[in-house]
Amino acid sequence: MEIKKKKKHNFTNTQIIAFSFFAVISTGGLLLSLPISSRSSHWTPFVDALFTATSATCVTGLVTYDTFDHWSPFGQIVILSLIQIGGLGFMTLMTLLYIFMKRKISLHERRILMQSAGNVRISGIVKMIQHIALGTLLFEFTGAVLLSIRFIPQMGVKMGIYNAVFHSVSAFCNAGFDLMGRYEKYSSLTSYSNDPLVILTIGGLIATGGIGFLVWTDVTKHRFHFKNYTLHSKIVLCTTLILIVAGAVLFYIFEYNYTMKDYSFGHRFLASLFQSITPRTAGFNSININELSESSKLLTMMLMLIGGSPGSTAGGIKTTTFVVVILSIVATSRNMKSIQIFKRRLGDDIVRESSAIVTIYILFSILATLIICAINPVSLSDAVFEVISAVGTVGLSSGVTGVINPFSKCVLILGMFGGRVGLLSFTMLLTEKENHSLLNRPKEKILIG
Repeated sequence: MEIKKKKKHNFTNTQIIAFSFFAVISTGGLLLSLPISSRSSHWTPFVDALFTATSATCVTGLVTYDTFDHWSPFGQIVILSLIQIGGLGFMTLMTLLYIFMKRKISLHERRILMQSAGNVRISGIVKMIQHIALGTLLFEFTGAVLLSIRFIPQMGVKMGIYNAVFHSVSAFCNAGFDLMGRYEKYSSLTSYSNDPLVILTIGGLIATGGIGFLVWTDVTKHRFHFKNYTLHSKIVLCTTLILIVAGAVLFYIFEYNYTMKDYSFGHRFLASLFQSITPRTAGFNSININELSESSKLLTMMLMLIGGSPGSTAGGIKTTTFVVVILSIVATSRNMKSIQIFKRRLGDDIVRESSAIVTIYILFSILATLIICAINPVSLSDAVFEVISAVGTVGLSSGVTGVINPFSKCVLILGMFGGRVGLLSFTMLLTEKENHSLLNRPKEKILIG
């Protein structure tokens, strides 16, 4: 009698990456709920601790408590550690540990690293991870040194250095957590809105962390020879520049007679530039979000939805996805058979995947907004703002997060987790299965549009 072997279940790379984030978040939530993590030495409700751990690991920045006011130095260190782990990726840190221990990295682990780091080739992935770690250390150290110049005279040597390191890591990882509650709760960088050193340093770290590790490699390799860059790097750099410049100009116009009406030209320039950079998944703000004009709030939501670039610390649908969808619309309207950019043609699979990503983000945002509005006394615009901030892993807040009920916080937790892993990847995580069908069904047309 023949005995059938039980099929061994092999986890996909997406499932392994998602589980690693889940493990880090769960551990962080448990640590933050402990009395040692709060200034009052009391237990923190687990939902709020889990929310904070998710926000830190998914480098979002949404908070239910002011980071400086509620969390003890131990709790702040836990949050900072989660930000660094979430920014680099758990698999990247494990690889660095393996390298340090001189342990051989298997082919399967290299494939996981390739997907985690957002690389398209498995060759050279370990070397790329080393470059990512060194680049991260260099940028965060430089940012901390620059911020120390301002913070040490204001806060003393010990606290000045600590705050400089915390904000540098938070900015580069696009997390948006801050310790400026020492001046005013939930004030973020509003007290530094006219300080070029702080604003330009934080803004530079956000932009650098948001363009992606692949682009770093390209820029390092080819320097200023733009024509030698990969198509990915060309799209990312051009789109990032256009979004920052266009966003800054529009914020300058929209807020000229609102939040910036009493500002000087230099102050308006800094505030507009920073407000254009930070919605790209950073979460810091130099002007009060609740005082923005309605047009600026809508522009902020659009920038939050687009987010940063693939293979970076940023979230959102990503700049490349945004470009592909726009080009797809242009190509369809012109009856073009293919999408072309920088003398290259994009495959149909890229267009299909980009459309799916945008659709999933929009559908999730609508469903989450519907749930939050149904069970909380909040306005539609505030709920939409908060949901997009969560799924885009941004962290800018209209003040809703602190007042919604626990179930709504769980909805935002799910949004942040899905936004960091990628909502398409998160959907595949729940529905992915092998397709063994060899049957090619007949094709038939339907009416659309």
